Amino acid sequence: MTNKIRVVITNKQKKIKIPTGMRMLVRRCCNAVLKLEKFEGSAEVSVTFVDNEEIHKLNKQYRNIDSATDVLSFPLGENNEYDVDPETGAKMLGDVVISMEKAKDQAALYGHSIQREVAYLTAHSVLHLLGYDHETGLEKVHMREKEELVMEQLGLPASSSYVIDEE
Repeated sequence: MTNKIRVVITNKQKKIKIPTGMRMLVRRCCNAVLKLEKFEGSAEVSVTFVDNEEIHKLNKQYRNIDSATDVLSFPLGENNEYDVDPETGAKMLGDVVISMEKAKDQAALYGHSIQREVAYLTAHSVLHLLGYDHETGLEKVHMREKEELVMEQLGLPASSSYVIDEE
């Protein structure tokens, strides 16, 4: 039996046109993260594209942060324990919510395509769904390494301008 990854993608915003191939890229990204993490079994992930106004509301409601952000992760599992979809037997990993406006702005800021930015945000968020965090320096480094590995596998390596000089 092959492991099946179901990625449900919903566009709930009208401000940024979703480029052709973006949905396939998001699916490939989810698959690449789960493969990298040697995830066992079938899985289901929900990805929703929203605008800044909507992600601002969600950020305030769920994290008590009164501003828009680029991506939010809503994990459904804890300690590798997940709810299972009774119809498919798939582990329901959770929801990824991406602000397409923020993705567009950040892509311009970092000098890469909106495709790379959305793929990066997807990888980042799916790692959160799998229990990764970036509260400490070391966790942050591990997470960034995994994100970049996925980007390389997707043929979207970081451009040199991606690292912001913090001096």
